[in-house]
Amino acid sequence: MAHPEDNANVEAQIRALVAEILEEEPESIKNDAHFVKDLGMDSMMALEILASIEKMYRIAIPEESLTKFTNLNETVKVVSEILADK
Repeated sequence: MAHPEDNANVEAQIRALVAEILEEEPESIKNDAHFVKDLGMDSMMALEILASIEKMYRIAIPEESLTKFTNLNETVKVVSEILADK
């Protein structure tokens, strides 16, 4: 079984999470689609995703990293970096 820290696994899990909150199919969430501009995410959805990611991986995301959560690629990158330092 893959470790949760594996990038592909992290990407799949976060994609599924984002899709669930946006009520979309995971396949429709493109890696570089801007969460707000392209996918219509609002601040409450963003907070829900953030809280879910922290809970799922048992991490704390630093406040200064929040501005990087603009699309799936950047979100996976930040989460992977935090997991690597864990």
